[in-house]
Amino acid sequence: MSMLKRISIRYLPFADAASDELPLGQLLRLSLFQVSVGMAAVLLLGTLNRVMIVELQVPAFLVACMVALPVLIAPFRALLGFKSDTYKSAIGWKRIPYLWFGTLWQFGGLAIMPACLLVLGGEVTQTTYDIPFAGEILAGLAFVMTGVGMHMTQTAGLALAADRATDETRPRVVALLYVMFLIGMGVSAVVIGWFLREFTPLELIQVIQSCAVLTLVLNVAALWKQETVRPMSKAERAVAGPTFREAWADYANGGTAGRLLVVVFLGTMAFNMQDVLLEPYGGEILGLSVSATTLLTATWAAGALTGFALAARWLAKGINPFRMASRGLLFGLLAFSAVIFSNPWGSSELFFIGACAIGLGGGLFSVATLTAAMTMPTTQNAGRGLALGAWGAAQATAAGISIAIGGAIRDGVNSLALSGQLGEALDSGATGYQVVYHFEIFLLFATLVALGPLVRTRTTKTQDGGAKIGLADLPT
Repeated sequence: MSMLKRISIRYLPFADAASDELPLGQLLRLSLFQVSVGMAAVLLLGTLNRVMIVELQVPAFLVACMVALPVLIAPFRALLGFKSDTYKSAIGWKRIPYLWFGTLWQFGGLAIMPACLLVLGGEVTQTTYDIPFAGEILAGLAFVMTGVGMHMTQTAGLALAADRATDETRPRVVALLYVMFLIGMGVSAVVIGWFLREFTPLELIQVIQSCAVLTLVLNVAALWKQETVRPMSKAERAVAGPTFREAWADYANGGTAGRLLVVVFLGTMAFNMQDVLLEPYGGEILGLSVSATTLLTATWAAGALTGFALAARWLAKGINPFRMASRGLLFGLLAFSAVIFSNPWGSSELFFIGACAIGLGGGLFSVATLTAAMTMPTTQNAGRGLALGAWGAAQATAAGISIAIGGAIRDGVNSLALSGQLGEALDSGATGYQVVYHFEIFLLFATLVALGPLVRTRTTKTQDGGAKIGLADLPT
């Protein structure tokens, strides 16, 4: 039985992320908070988009503003991480209070959201309200509360996992948590979509409020007995800690941290600006069917997995993670060039190759920047909460901004092109898409410029030397 136990643990996908300080059982239980955040992300970014626009007949611009509200909170993740680094309590907890209150914010936002959305779509539900803009204000409040809870929960939870992990397992632990985030999104999308296949106001209330209750259950199970109690005296709690400005200055001046955030921001914008344009480009410009364009996601995922395999091979050989990030950016240059040339050449095969290469380059870039961020040393004032919060803030903010900019550029350029203001040569619906893809290539070059000094200053060996990575290192 002992031998069978050792064999089964050895071949578990995430077994190499466990350690004596953070056993596999506790690690998997802690990862449940990522499932709840993934579930909330599906609601905000996927399901409720369609419900508000189609069933509740809310204007698309207003829906976009609602969805953008949680993204606007993303920059405050660095502050939330810093607060969890320096929090002082009588029992010595730092991360658990922020996990708990983040859970309450997320639960509260989801709990009131269905009623707020029904007020917003009052004409559909045949109910009128005398208070002007009541629906818009209430729905905005629900989205903000949910967004605050998601960011607070995720930042504190990742920091807690990083605190408990060892130096060797820390990158794999955080990667595992992001894999659980993706699992939460995938499962939630299927389940929520099935329950809302026939929309009624009652179904909307039941589904979203069930998600609220499930959020509370998952997060309480995740945080239960995860942080060691270290009693603090009143005198210890009275000692003034560093301010956020001091901690941020310490973090930004501590070597390569500031430049790494610039690289993460620019690279994320470069790879994500096409996020909502790739499938419409294939259907509108290349004439692909709906079934063909749905394969783009699988093609992109195959490229990302290939990028992960290459990252595992190169990291095992001790590659400089910043050099690996530059390789991901170079793959991105080839990818967007292939997408651009697929239109004049009329080649759907070249288009799919470009989509695959986008996933490959993005996967390499994600693994590299995650590895670099997780192995960056902490300082007296700047702890892991601040570091992870800053990394997450840069990534989330860049993703939200880039998607909005990409859509705006496509619409604006196409309106000029189709009206003939750009000349006969550019009088095509593909012009707006092409401008976006060229701008992404420009951002990739800008990221390479920002990355250059990091490649020179980093040693050619990773902190783990030649240690192998496994499935638990799958990027976000």
